[in-house]
Amino acid sequence: MADQAEADLKTVVLNDKHIALGGRMVPFSGYSLPVQYPAGIIAEHKWTREHAGLFDVSHMGPSFLVLDQKSGDGEADHAAVAAVVEPLICGDIGGLKPGQVRYTLLLNDEGGTYDDLMIARPAAEGWGGALYIVVNAGTKEADFQRIAAAALGKATLSRSDHCALLALQGPEAAAVVDAIVPAAAELGFMHYASFDWRDTKLVISRSGYTGEDGFEILVDPEHAAALWDTLLADARVKPIGLGARDSLRLEAGLPLYGHDLDETISPVEAGLNFAISKRRREAADFPGAQRILAELGGVLERVRVGLFVEGAPAREGAPILDQYGAEIGIVTSGGFAPTLSRAIAIGFVPPDHAAPGTKLQVMVRGKTQAAEAVATPFVPHRYVRKANK
Repeated sequence: MADQAEADLKTVVLNDKHIALGGRMVPFSGYSLPVQYPAGIIAEHKWTREHAGLFDVSHMGPSFLVLDQKSGDGEADHAAVAAVVEPLICGDIGGLKPGQVRYTLLLNDEGGTYDDLMIARPAAEGWGGALYIVVNAGTKEADFQRIAAAALGKATLSRSDHCALLALQGPEAAAVVDAIVPAAAELGFMHYASFDWRDTKLVISRSGYTGEDGFEILVDPEHAAALWDTLLADARVKPIGLGARDSLRLEAGLPLYGHDLDETISPVEAGLNFAISKRRREAADFPGAQRILAELGGVLERVRVGLFVEGAPAREGAPILDQYGAEIGIVTSGGFAPTLSRAIAIGFVPPDHAAPGTKLQVMVRGKTQAAEAVATPFVPHRYVRKANK
């Protein structure tokens, strides 16, 4: 969380709500956001694993890309809007079914990653030729510029980052949503739709960043406070800050852009092969295809690895050593895992040092500590693949 003058920070729609709840506000991606509430990060982390945690992620970059001229043929219009974004990414957007959400990566010509993002096809009839796109906060200005440039003369990108984006995560999240917007609880994992709530529309996806079942909800600024209060009125829900969001995603083995992903790291190096869609691989028509296809064939110098660390947590930037003390890589994310009561980390090492069970070391404050390569996620994902009803 980089230092930034308080006067330069943006605030989210629910800023006053966080302050009233005792949120400790910190700079993050140009915004003032709550890192924790009075209960503390460990308690918030465990509550989310056991019940339902409510996160304000309004600093993210939700948007809608809509064709300038639609033919009225839903499939043809979807193919046309997909063709706008596919030259920038490695995912098969043309193959999305109505209501489906896809995780993909925005790539540079060298196969490095500009950002990871979600792209979804609307489920409702009459919305052919539109995509719902959510990018990361720290890169959203550049991301939006790239997408808008690619769309020029074909489609219009409309930003929705003035709205509130809330993430409700945890094993009781579906029951909470069912009590407020029953139809939304019927969504399957990585699907979304728009729902009526009071006198507004909520855009709800069954997705998240904790490894737990959950939902992300886009709501207009005028109704954000009412939705926040309604969700928190449920005894199963507590507000959760950025600190627990990070420890939850780390336990889930999910990469954080700017740490475990950057403009030099490819999807294959990051262990995100699933994000490179089969059709795109066969066509080799995405940025950096030559490098990425070679890496898929085994030409790799480094790969992302999970680590169990003995002793104090190894933080970002800590050197990773082989069992003989030679430096072979670096930690990109690390911390204490409340669910496991131990230190864990993510980093990059040569492929021959990444097999689970490989004995390694990390350098923490000038001292070596034992570490072991392990498979991720550290804590199993509990996504709900099919609807509850």
